[in-house]
Amino acid sequence: QVQLVESGGGLVQAGGSLRLSCAATGRTFSSDVMGWFRQAPGKEREFVAAIDWSGSRITYADSVKGRFTISRDNAKNTVYLTMNSLKPGDTADYYCAADPAPFSTVVHGMSDSYDYWGQGTQVTVSS
Repeated sequence: QVQLVESGGGLVQAGGSLRLSCAATGRTFSSDVMGWFRQAPGKEREFVAAIDWSGSRITYADSVKGRFTISRDNAKNTVYLTMNSLKPGDTADYYCAADPAPFSTVVHGMSDSYDYWGQGTQVTVSS
């Protein structure tokens, strides 16, 4: 069974940091584009960041650029999202996803192209 399992969410004060992890099981994701998305209460899901298979191509949403860092460890089949200088507006459920385009260097936020999704981890930033 193919699974993406997020962890690391929680409650943090504004200005604080969190590191989310997404561990993959059931297949190797080392050649996939991996992405992070988030969905705040009452809002649509939005793109946060994406990374190509090698880690050399990365893109971020403007709202998180300079504060969030996406990274991956293919040996561990895991992708990370390090979030610094958190704001109340970052409060959301965070989801990782995999686009199984082998060795693609096109990093993107088109959610329809991501075939595998985790269940999400909740991040709450208090003011």
